[in-house]
Amino acid sequence: MPSRSPLDPLAIEAARAAAPTLAALTPSEVGTLLRDLADVLREHTDELVGLAEEETRLGDVRLRSEVVRTRAQLEMFAEITEDGAHLGVMIDQADDTAVPAPRPDVRRMLVPLGPVAVFTASNFPFAFSVLGGDTASALAAGCPVVVKAHEGHPRLTDRTAALAAEVLPPGALSVVHGREAGRALVTDPVVQAVGFTGSTTGGRALFDLASGRPDPIPFYGELGSLNPVVVTPRALAARGPALVSEYIASVTRSQGQLCTKPGLLFLPEHHGLDGLLRLAVTQSSPAPMLGAWITEAYRTTLDELAMHPAVRRIAAAPAGSHHTGRPTEGPSATLLTVTAHDLRAHPELLRECFGPASTVVTYASTEELLTTLGELPGSLTATVHGQEDTDGQLARTIWSVLRAGRLIWNDWPTGVAVTRAMHHGGPWPATTNPLHTSVGGTAIARWLRPVAYQNMPEALLPSPLRTSNPWRIPQRTGA
Repeated sequence: MPSRSPLDPLAIEAARAAAPTLAALTPSEVGTLLRDLADVLREHTDELVGLAEEETRLGDVRLRSEVVRTRAQLEMFAEITEDGAHLGVMIDQADDTAVPAPRPDVRRMLVPLGPVAVFTASNFPFAFSVLGGDTASALAAGCPVVVKAHEGHPRLTDRTAALAAEVLPPGALSVVHGREAGRALVTDPVVQAVGFTGSTTGGRALFDLASGRPDPIPFYGELGSLNPVVVTPRALAARGPALVSEYIASVTRSQGQLCTKPGLLFLPEHHGLDGLLRLAVTQSSPAPMLGAWITEAYRTTLDELAMHPAVRRIAAAPAGSHHTGRPTEGPSATLLTVTAHDLRAHPELLRECFGPASTVVTYASTEELLTTLGELPGSLTATVHGQEDTDGQLARTIWSVLRAGRLIWNDWPTGVAVTRAMHHGGPWPATTNPLHTSVGGTAIARWLRPVAYQNMPEALLPSPLRTSNPWRIPQRTGA
């Protein structure tokens, strides 16, 4: 007797059935659906934030700001969809005099892949969850979405999906639970692509499943990142104390549970900031992490790094009470330090520690700095703090050595703006595919594929490719 699949067949069949309906919607109709979803979040913010706080302990202020961000993402993709430019329409009309040979009429556009899977993230129960960037961009592309719920916030996931179902076509959005269901989702032949935000280990396992299918599919995974930050000697001299304060604030933001947290801070040796770093860390407030599984993983990784013979602990915040006076069970912030020489000698230290910890790397010269940076794995971000009048060339050289998707000058990587130009990716292990990610306007491109139509009569062409252009969208014409 064959074993029963852990994947709900109703969710898969509903997504399959919804695909033609979504693909046939006009850009304005898709935009309306996305705006309706943003309105649903607005109308039910209090209820959803209450559920999220019970399950994630991220705090009311943080969660409400995340709802605003999620609404903004939906509205941004509504604007992108309504414009129609995301369809990439190109029209090359027939030309008997073309060189090197006569050419036929060829018209090209992007079409939806079909049903896709989205894995929600533990640390962003709204912005990278049921109606987060992956789902918003997939719906904008005309793809039904099957969401794999994160075990850290299952009730919030189900309630958000139920509210979304009130405005979406049947089958446009479904939810499945459990790790076995997630693995089955990646290998189900109906699913045509996957979006994932999570650990490197889990993401790599799912990526291998997607690649090992009889029909391999795209897997867009956002995994782990060290996000190196370099402070030049001139920046250190000009504003060292201020940089210390900003650094600790970035490391401890959301209790360090951000994929853009600065995991490595490169400082000139003999920087003289240990005292200020120690003070800033000890003044930070411990807070609960998302759950016991993340707290345990954080402490295990931190202990392994801190016990390495090449590593020294600068400081750790004392355990105790939150600044509100309520007792906490969260781990304290911790800073480690290692020399650039030892970091190169011990590549096992190049590990993301997901939580309120970071490592200061001291370098003796520009040459040593560049050599060390060249051995770092790919990251989501690479930051330089320097002096504009003197460090421009050094910054350009640093960025040419580092492999990252977002380059930052005199700012901090935490906080990912919701803009069309934003890119939230990078070379492995930051992502499995650095071309398009879950943040930014081009996220929609992950769920589309090109199709060219040759010598088609007007009546057989999709509306976006017709000369009459009934949808009034941008058409690029001419060879």
